[in-house]
Amino acid sequence: MSGPSVRAEPDLLVVGAGPTGIAIGAEAKRRGLDPLLVDRGPLTAAIQDYPAHLRFFTTRDRLEIADVPFTVPEDKPSRRQALVYYRSVAERWGLPLALHEEVTAVVPPGEPGGRFEVTTRHRAEARRYRPRAIAVASGYFGNPKRLGVPGEDLPWVGDRYRDPYRHFGERVAIVGAGNTAAEAALDLWRNDVRVTLVHRGHEVKGSVKYWLKPDFDNRVAEGSIAARYGSCVTAFREEGAERWLELVPAAGGGEPERLPCDAAYVFIGYRPDMSLLSAAGVTVDPETLVPAHDPETGESNVPGLYVAGTLQAGAATDRIFIENSREHAPKIAAHLAARLGR
Repeated sequence: MSGPSVRAEPDLLVVGAGPTGIAIGAEAKRRGLDPLLVDRGPLTAAIQDYPAHLRFFTTRDRLEIADVPFTVPEDKPSRRQALVYYRSVAERWGLPLALHEEVTAVVPPGEPGGRFEVTTRHRAEARRYRPRAIAVASGYFGNPKRLGVPGEDLPWVGDRYRDPYRHFGERVAIVGAGNTAAEAALDLWRNDVRVTLVHRGHEVKGSVKYWLKPDFDNRVAEGSIAARYGSCVTAFREEGAERWLELVPAAGGGEPERLPCDAAYVFIGYRPDMSLLSAAGVTVDPETLVPAHDPETGESNVPGLYVAGTLQAGAATDRIFIENSREHAPKIAAHLAARLGR
């Protein structure tokens, strides 16, 4: 365990130590509650997995949480500035943290006013907590969608893009057609990497950022970036020193063909993992993956179990971001504090 004053029976156990989880913990402390943030990875794990030189499109004022000013000279902060800022918020509020610790089970109280039973695992050690309430703010970034084809687990096939330098002079295939795919393709091309984008559709998605799409389309039109539109990946293969993607036409028919490469990335989106909520008794819509919750308080159909951040939107992972999930924290903290008479 890490962080100050980690107790086995906190008022509120927050699953997830990203910006939303940190905001909930800070608001809980503001209300006189005793929180504990538990995360299977490090603090702000998702931001750590962003590209190394990413700059937020959102302005710094909309990324602020817990009344802690985001004081940087740039209007749109970098990944590194965000990491430092959110760590400083956790330190400023003295949030108790249990990092690199995965929540494996949540059992609701057997009677009104009782405590939850939460089991976690830190390395090989099982731990148990008995909070009065739980807020799940685990996000979706840790659960990328998969193609489900042979070879997807090969070490040269990735789902996280950090920088182009490791691929200098190589051939890199990118599977996908959203913002991440377009941004990575452009960054790689600008750093002397031969890039091919593979997508089953006939162009990148219309939701790609308005200033990014023309740049990408122009690079494809001039031949700087190759695009294999109307193609599906059926396998990632290697034999000796050779590596390649096996492609077939998305429309069906035709013979499989090889796309030689040295590395590949799969960027086809994310799917939130609702298994912890479902196992705890939260009703989750099978189509939308939206968990049952009161939008005014964040409380689910299980009393004392709150849903926060991007999880509230279920499969619609493009609806809730840091800037519009900040409001979840004070709502949850106020509701719980009133229930506990704080």
